[in-house]
Amino acid sequence: MTVSTAACVVCHSALWQDEAGRLACRRCTLRISDDLAALPGLYVQLGGALMPGSGAGGPAVSGSRTAPLPLRLAPLSLAARGGVVTVLQTWLVDVHELLQYPHPRWEGDLVGQCHQVVARLQLLLPWIAENHPAVDDFAHEVRRTRAECEQVITGERPVRTVAVACPCGAVLRITLDTLGRRCVCGAQYGQAELRDLPLAERRVAA
Repeated sequence: MTVSTAACVVCHSALWQDEAGRLACRRCTLRISDDLAALPGLYVQLGGALMPGSGAGGPAVSGSRTAPLPLRLAPLSLAARGGVVTVLQTWLVDVHELLQYPHPRWEGDLVGQCHQVVARLQLLLPWIAENHPAVDDFAHEVRRTRAECEQVITGERPVRTVAVACPCGAVLRITLDTLGRRCVCGAQYGQAELRDLPLAERRVAA
């Protein structure tokens, strides 16, 4: 019989015996891979979301090939340097340093660099899932970056946050997509356990 031996640092679900030695379970590793795979396509679409009126179900109208000012700041901040590509490149540099690999080189424009860094992170993902001390932060940042891109492109509102109460009294803020959470008291909750926690009582101001 397969027996769980430890907890995944991403979702806090128990690892199975054949996952021993990993920091992230296979399910979370696949989710990271899916999120990474979606980013190049979303990054390309950010360019079309720069114009006012785009990203909310209706096409933006412009008589020129370039986006008119004022540009939408949310997609601009994600598409420019310091946005999506820079976030991914920073993680790749960190992984290369941990593995004592040469510093990665970036070639071409930002769209090309996005494809390059995603391909490299996908290649190194098995090692990241098993060894990177901050794989949980990596997983959450890649997921958050994907969600931000999708919200900007579609114009959808951010996912609603719900406050739940740990038995210790602490309040944990989660969404339906939250994979797991560690409370300040040290208790670890997987996705299913988080949904079983009672809603935190709202404090009404006197």
